[in-house]
Amino acid sequence: MTVRRIFTLVGAALAGTVNATDEAVPPADPREVRALLAELGLIRPGAFEAELPQALRRFQARAGLAVDGIAGPRTTQALARSAREARHLRSLGMAA
Repeated sequence: MTVRRIFTLVGAALAGTVNATDEAVPPADPREVRALLAELGLIRPGAFEAELPQALRRFQARAGLAVDGIAGPRTTQALARSAREARHLRSLGMAA
């Protein structure tokens, strides 16, 4: 995932938390959410669409977020942050 794609995803999530209620925020790009979940090892790269909500619920539970299986602003922001941290740990030679 490129830095630009991460900034786009995080920017959309931040804009939603600052400028709108959760109901008015457009859903996150499923491809980006899938890529972040795969990067974190919560879903396999070729997983079916039906597997995404369960993977999101697992992530949300681990991250202390509301567990609803929806990639809202807080979830996408936390996903992007977790993926960035995992990449950093891997670059240091540590398991993520």
